[in-house]
Amino acid sequence: MLTGIIISVAVFVWMYKDAKGKRESVLEISKNLDDSSKLDKLLNIFEERNKEPIDYRRNGVITIFVGIGLYFLGHFAIGSMLKGISSLVGFIGIGTIIACYLYQNTGKELTDAVEKYEKE
Repeated sequence: MLTGIIISVAVFVWMYKDAKGKRESVLEISKNLDDSSKLDKLLNIFEERNKEPIDYRRNGVITIFVGIGLYFLGHFAIGSMLKGISSLVGFIGIGTIIACYLYQNTGKELTDAVEKYEKE
């Protein structure tokens, strides 16, 4: 029980310090910029990273290989129960890859991406 609390607090502190460094960097850069439009572009760079669509293929491949790793861990070390769990994880990865092809980017997202590229 204590491990869960320690891990949660550690992740919170790590994310806070990571964001604090970014905030300080933007503050230092903004002190040296004369044009406010450049500052707006800089802030938009940080915001655009959060708006990127989910890459189901990447997540699916990662999940499949986690399942394979668990299978071999169960095969060599722990036992047959971990083999079943690894199969579940592997099938979740396969389902994620299938979701990639079922839920592709909408036409509006593709049009917006092309227009943004043409502006640059």
